[in-house]
Amino acid sequence: MASHGLDYDGCNFFRQRLVLSTLSGKRVRIKNIRSKDDNPGLRDFEASFIRLLDKVTNGSRIEINQTGTVLFYQPGLLYGGSVEHECNTQRSIGYYLEALLMLAPFMKTSLKATLKGVTNDHIDPTVDVLKSTALPLMKQFGIDGEGFDLKVVKRGMAPGGGGEVVFICPTRRTMRPVQLTDPGKIKRIRGVAYSVRVSPQMANRLVDTARGVLNKFIPDIYIYTDHMKGANSGKSPGYGLTLVAETMNGSFLSAEMSSTPQGQGDPMLPEDLGKNCAQMLLEEVYRGGCVDSSNQSLALLLMTLGQQDVSKVLLGPLSPHTIEFLRHIRDFFQIMFKIHVQKPSEDERKGGDKVLMTCVGVGYSNINKTLK
Repeated sequence: MASHGLDYDGCNFFRQRLVLSTLSGKRVRIKNIRSKDDNPGLRDFEASFIRLLDKVTNGSRIEINQTGTVLFYQPGLLYGGSVEHECNTQRSIGYYLEALLMLAPFMKTSLKATLKGVTNDHIDPTVDVLKSTALPLMKQFGIDGEGFDLKVVKRGMAPGGGGEVVFICPTRRTMRPVQLTDPGKIKRIRGVAYSVRVSPQMANRLVDTARGVLNKFIPDIYIYTDHMKGANSGKSPGYGLTLVAETMNGSFLSAEMSSTPQGQGDPMLPEDLGKNCAQMLLEEVYRGGCVDSSNQSLALLLMTLGQQDVSKVLLGPLSPHTIEFLRHIRDFFQIMFKIHVQKPSEDERKGGDKVLMTCVGVGYSNINKTLK
């Protein structure tokens, strides 16, 4: 094995490894992928993810052994352009989109990706949450411009799917260093209650109970109801709620819940779902920070790839996914973060412990982008 390649074991953090490998240009070998399992090797949704990577890059070399337990990936150049992809319905489009958000700014030509599959499920971040939290976060880093957008054309609930999303992202030569150290107080809460192939009344019931919980704290709450009909409503019935709290300084904290997929476990009353989702939002606000827990790794990646200047970001408690992501950043980019834990005093009412993450960017510049 060449000295600049990396070796990993197991199927965990599969996307992180491939995304970082693509950005850093270091080849990666992952072995023992579910080798002890009754059904060994890569799952269909992971294979679908590799196909998506292959579509947005040019000259990637991917080798998988017979049983699918060993993967060798030599990244090519990020090309971008117009891409269509059928996402596997075992995971939602959010699973694929999270990785695309990390790669999109560093393409050669601006990316226009049409992803089809499940738009909302209860495992991955839904498209609505990524639209209302990840996109504003990327704007803070200077990724903005003509047509930077994420549109839900059709909704598709698990298990059937049938949804469609269009993601358009311009390319950038360099990232702007950020200082996100004070989120400020919550000024408003926005949300979307969606329902497909069930009574439109479901969405209203969600809104009522969610407002019942949140109205005690803040008056400025607006939850849109989105009931898609006909061809735009996908193949399976379901409903769900996405809530986003916006702070004074333009940070976004989110929470979301979807109904149990048809034929998989006990159905959930819209009232319970609305209440639980509102409580999850309050929990997220308590955790606090300038970036919510589902977008921590995106923020840390964009800080790492910044110019050679100091970036600071205040996060709530780090999720296990983020902790592993920091280890991977150290492997691929040799960047270590300075981690400073801040414990707010009781009388400040600032919620849970916060973590101030500081790093100096690697001065990554987008070599794929053509010079005009």
